[in-house]
Amino acid sequence: MKTPTTFPTVLRELLRTHQAFLSYAASHVHKLDLTLPQFDVIITLGNTSGMPYKKLGEETLITKGTLTGVINRLEDKGLVQRGASETDGRSQIIRLTEAGKSLFERTFPEHLQFINQLFNNYSPEDISTLEAVLVRLREAVIAARSEGGEKLADETNE
Repeated sequence: MKTPTTFPTVLRELLRTHQAFLSYAASHVHKLDLTLPQFDVIITLGNTSGMPYKKLGEETLITKGTLTGVINRLEDKGLVQRGASETDGRSQIIRLTEAGKSLFERTFPEHLQFINQLFNNYSPEDISTLEAVLVRLREAVIAARSEGGEKLADETNE
């Protein structure tokens, strides 16, 4: 299959957009004295009774090796706590503390509003098209990785 001549331009724009988005999101999260991975854990645990470490790793955008440090720092801030699983003695459940729940309830709607500002000038059709194109690209990446015998990090959470 022939590579389109615009591919390097598209790839560069995709990476620039990703970096710009993360920087934008981080500018809001840093005001909460949190990093993006820490906030990812807070919003993933919000409105849950907690989850096993493995599931938390699968649900967040954080690699397994980084998750331990993120949980440690959130625990030091008093926002999460670890507890033994009632069903699996080898597993730990990560839960928000009362302070963590309060932070989630106070900041998550505000953060969503902050992010949604990015889409103020997009029509519903534009947003649907953007979502469809991104899903198609992600599926192409997963298929390409699978064909090469590799699994995506977010599939294996390594």
